[in-house]
Amino acid sequence: MKIALLCRNAELYSHKRLVEAGEARGHQVDVINHLRCYLNIVSGAPEIHYKGETLKGYDAVIPRIGASVTFFGTAVLRQFEMMGVYPVNESVGISRSRDKLRSMQLLSRIGIGLPATVFAHRTSDASELLNIAGGAPVIIKLLEGTQGIGVVLGETTKAAESIVQAFGGTNTNILVQQFVEEANGEDIRCIVVGEKVVATMMRRGKEGDFRSNLHRGGTAEAITITAEERKTALRSANAMGLNVCGVDMLRSNSGPVVMEVNSSPGLEGVEKATGIDVASKIIEFIEKNAKEGRTGTKGSKAKKVKKIA
Repeated sequence: MKIALLCRNAELYSHKRLVEAGEARGHQVDVINHLRCYLNIVSGAPEIHYKGETLKGYDAVIPRIGASVTFFGTAVLRQFEMMGVYPVNESVGISRSRDKLRSMQLLSRIGIGLPATVFAHRTSDASELLNIAGGAPVIIKLLEGTQGIGVVLGETTKAAESIVQAFGGTNTNILVQQFVEEANGEDIRCIVVGEKVVATMMRRGKEGDFRSNLHRGGTAEAITITAEERKTALRSANAMGLNVCGVDMLRSNSGPVVMEVNSSPGLEGVEKATGIDVASKIIEFIEKNAKEGRTGTKGSKAKKVKKIA
């Protein structure tokens, strides 16, 4: 098969592994920087131009779109979809997951465990937000943050109120969330490919940091999850309409609570922690599904969630 890998940096571990896995299984994998694409919006004949050529003949596309360029990246992906190319993740699913508020609303609607969360743009009474979230300590997040950036812990009521007021003065949207203290700075990442959880790891924040992101200096190790955690991961992926994703959750006293569904999870941490070849499992998924043809065909998860999008 001929596979397009949409990414901005071909040298990242995840992208190199996907190319290696695809080529090892006999496929052609072309790395395409989606920010360098031009879209020809023609009725009945959509085209994508890249480096002076028209992109043609692709059977599947793997979107690895950074959060900061979601709008343009998903536009390019939609163009591939309009051309009948099978997307590993559909553009609408990526858009759902990238919007933290929208994703939590969708998860809440189907009863997925979530930390108490309040969404606000600007408030004259920070204490009201804290009360709704259950009181300090709380996590305060910028809605557009990623990889642990724009995430702050308000340990006391006074500190949390100051942070909320400071963020409110920047004219931005924020989430105030319950701090799950019993998680002890650890979270679980489940990698979902198709209808299966193919790899799981426990991430721990570095000393003194409540964030467990590996980009922030955290560590990871393989872990066995419970049946409830596995079911939660699969239901969360389905709610977003994602075939491949990372589902991050905490172990709380009330059961698993989902923090995020990541449409472009990094592969380095989980492959090294578990020894599982996740990249090859993604390619195998493409082999089983891309030949069905156009997006929205039988087996596409996006069909199941259109009513709640």
